[in-house]
Amino acid sequence: MTLVIHDVKKEFGRHKAVDGITLTVEKGSMFGMLGANGAGKTTTFRMILGLLDPTEGYVTWGGSPLSYKRTHLVGYLPEERGLYPKLTVKEQLLYLMRLKGMKKSDVIGAMREWLERFRVTEYENKKVEELSKGNQQKIQFIASVLHRPELLILDEPFSGLDPVNTDMLKEAIQDLQKMGTTIVFSSHQMRNVEELCEDLIMLKRGRAVLQGNLRDIKRSYGMKNVIIQAGYNLEFLNSIHGVMNVEKTNGGAIVSVENEKAAEDLFIAIAETGYVRKFEVEEPSLHDIFVDKAGGDDNE
Repeated sequence: MTLVIHDVKKEFGRHKAVDGITLTVEKGSMFGMLGANGAGKTTTFRMILGLLDPTEGYVTWGGSPLSYKRTHLVGYLPEERGLYPKLTVKEQLLYLMRLKGMKKSDVIGAMREWLERFRVTEYENKKVEELSKGNQQKIQFIASVLHRPELLILDEPFSGLDPVNTDMLKEAIQDLQKMGTTIVFSSHQMRNVEELCEDLIMLKRGRAVLQGNLRDIKRSYGMKNVIIQAGYNLEFLNSIHGVMNVEKTNGGAIVSVENEKAAEDLFIAIAETGYVRKFEVEEPSLHDIFVDKAGGDDNE
């Protein structure tokens, strides 16, 4: 099964929420969708799920659009959580999974495995409104994967989680991928995207501003950081052509440069000045790329 989004556009009146996105997500892969608020991520997710129809273009999973008849094939964790506060965790999951066509006995067994994995077994018979926000989020995630979907859409899955629970959820997502689940997710936490994704698309105002393999993107991206440790003042580096920024550190500086040629010029200038304890060129972080490509005024 392959997810195909072809030249998809979505307009609401005069507003173009999504403007010509094309991508392919292969079976069993982990794909990241990035962008500031209003970039078009959630609208794209809703078109994938069949909740919204594209104005132009098409979206298919395994060659056909998703519809209610194929709802058992997909799991969805929305950014805006939607649990029923007055139902217990057990009642909630039974209701939702029965809608997916699961037998009651299968739901109970799988539910207890997930509750144990997430260390919340004591909440099985508690009402959702009695749980903390973090634990509610765990239950919402369980509701999106309990039926073992082929395609899993996660909209900001790590939002509001502490580091321990983030790692717990991250491990669960990786295990699902190993079992063959195709996963598409969005996140504002760039570190998680770097750890999990092989491929990504970065949106700004509904258009792709960056797309492809994460490793290739980082290698080909012009701007790089140079970590320098030296026993003298490095402020003079600002005058070197190609230097974008010099950030002081304890014992040195982190210098942002436009390209490798600027890094070479930087090294020559440093070597001519005095002893250098460390000079290391590193690829830009996804955070740096995100700020450069999707930052600015895109905060609708």
